[in-house]
Amino acid sequence: MPHSPDATSSVNAIPEPIWWPDQQTIENTHIAAAMKDRGFDTYEQLYEWSIRQPDHFWTYVVNTLDICFDTPPQRMRGLPDEVTSPAWLDGASMNIAESCFTNTAEGCAVIEGGPDGSLRKLTYAELRALSNRVARGLHSHGIQNGQAVAIFMPMTAESVAIYLGIILAGCTVVSIADSFSAEQVRTRLRIGKARAVFTVMSVQRGDKQLPVYDRIVKADGPLAIIVDDTRDGLSDPARESTVADELPQAIPFRDGNLSWSELLSDDASDVAAHVSADAATNILFSSGTTGTPKAIVWDHTTPIKVAADGFFHHDIHTGDVVAWPTNLGWMMGPWLIYATLINRGTIALYNGAPSDAAFGRFVETARVRMLGVVPSLVRLWRESGCLDGVDWSKIRMFSSTGECSNPRDVRWLSELAGGRPVIEYCGGTEIGGGYVTSTLMQPNLPAMFSSPALGSDLVILDEQGKPSDVGEVYLVPPAIGLSRRLIDQDHHMVYYADAPTLPDGRILRRHGDRMQRITADPIDSPPQKNQGQPSRSAYYRVLGRADDTMNLGGIKVGTADIERTVADVPGIREVAAVAVSPREGGPAQLVIYVGADAETLAPSEELKRQMQTMVKTSLNPLFHIHQVVLMDELPRTASNKIMRRTLRDTWLQRTDK
Repeated sequence: MPHSPDATSSVNAIPEPIWWPDQQTIENTHIAAAMKDRGFDTYEQLYEWSIRQPDHFWTYVVNTLDICFDTPPQRMRGLPDEVTSPAWLDGASMNIAESCFTNTAEGCAVIEGGPDGSLRKLTYAELRALSNRVARGLHSHGIQNGQAVAIFMPMTAESVAIYLGIILAGCTVVSIADSFSAEQVRTRLRIGKARAVFTVMSVQRGDKQLPVYDRIVKADGPLAIIVDDTRDGLSDPARESTVADELPQAIPFRDGNLSWSELLSDDASDVAAHVSADAATNILFSSGTTGTPKAIVWDHTTPIKVAADGFFHHDIHTGDVVAWPTNLGWMMGPWLIYATLINRGTIALYNGAPSDAAFGRFVETARVRMLGVVPSLVRLWRESGCLDGVDWSKIRMFSSTGECSNPRDVRWLSELAGGRPVIEYCGGTEIGGGYVTSTLMQPNLPAMFSSPALGSDLVILDEQGKPSDVGEVYLVPPAIGLSRRLIDQDHHMVYYADAPTLPDGRILRRHGDRMQRITADPIDSPPQKNQGQPSRSAYYRVLGRADDTMNLGGIKVGTADIERTVADVPGIREVAAVAVSPREGGPAQLVIYVGADAETLAPSEELKRQMQTMVKTSLNPLFHIHQVVLMDELPRTASNKIMRRTLRDTWLQRTDK
């Protein structure tokens, strides 16, 4: 069969949906309510309004989400012609953390559990009181308005209160994943100029106790506030014990550091520093897979984008329990806080690894309604069988982000909960959420997206800068959530310099994903399948990063295309394809790294033969696999993304020997 210059052109099939919305489901969605409010007959009309009239759309969002202001904005944008760095909520005085407490005082804000099956709950009133005590405690210990405070600890009820307390105090959170090395911690503390850091002595990972506090010491970190939870597995905000007495003796408790009880103020009354909407709330870092991480600034408007995605595309309602195994060092940590609390839901947190049966029981016991995943975790669940027998019938939907999904795993996940939709969700820290996703208004296709996110416009351009169905994604500003500044890097140079413009002069913003858009006949519900409709529908498939595109024998293909093709070999947990240029020059070589238990897998040469057949049959007979390398596990960032740059470097070091 002949092949075009781009391998993705041979992958145009629309997979069979795993879920169709019934009329009652559609009518109960927030999207349907918005359509009724605005007088729109179709979702497409709502979407077009959201991108053609952004000021009106985001005004509607702010009002619908009941965002709190001390002084309301004079206008949605200061200068309507400014698209790359607009002054959103111009003239407003606010603190976005206050919008996280609009639910009733007795409503459940956090439910936290561990491997032993224990559960602990915090009401909205209790979470607000604890956040207030953090904010007042920071002020009483000399942390001033506008200064930065880092969080380097697991995702717990305390870390949620700490996160919100820092923002209530008028300060900026510096997010650091608790898996980072001392050197990585040092870099982020320096870039963020943190005056203090909240941490714990250690974290339990399976049967291992991993040190955390000592990395702060080795990084020459600032004042450390130690939130210890070693005594009873779940920390208790009412504890007044001296943490220093309980710390492991290997690492001394540095003079001048504070225990959790010493930091907390006795005054739990409401407090909030009201600032301009563009004041920084959070410094988050890109994954760092391609070099020094970008330090991305979130301000008081970014959580509005987060909450809008949670409201429209994840359809979070008051009282819904939302779980997403994550960390505050990755954007999905703050995302979970804002998307859940601003929408008056309940955050479900699990103190343990989400890779075993105990997590499945926690999801069941906590009555989780929306569960977020990363594809590699789903693969692990399916391969291990650890979730056999769980009752996930309370789950209303899943959401998947962080990696390209595998359709087989998505179908398995959906069936695990009795045939629930899996919302594919793709975006980034610099977007404050997603730019392409799915809805509960449309058929749910495995590993595919059904719509750009409301309020987000995109174009796909080929290498000549022409509109195409396959190519690199560029975003069309303005939209709330799009970052407006970086620390230590030039924001304009990173996202706008040398980016193409549209024929009508509109400015485009670089993002870096490769995408395929497939236009096909609408998919009817099962009883009406194949009867057809006159209109056409578009679906999207993310093909990986543009900088992960390979050129194999003069034919372009994305890493995701290769990985999807070979991922179903029995025994594989995870897979990463990299193109490596030989030191001596010449065509790039395709190397596939496989994470698996060696004893359950065929020898590497046999595995290579199996994969080669798959690649030749499904993609292109000219694609040649140079080598298959087995590993216990693939290197990943704190946000669980495979570090392909590290794998390339590893291969080059190996061939140099």
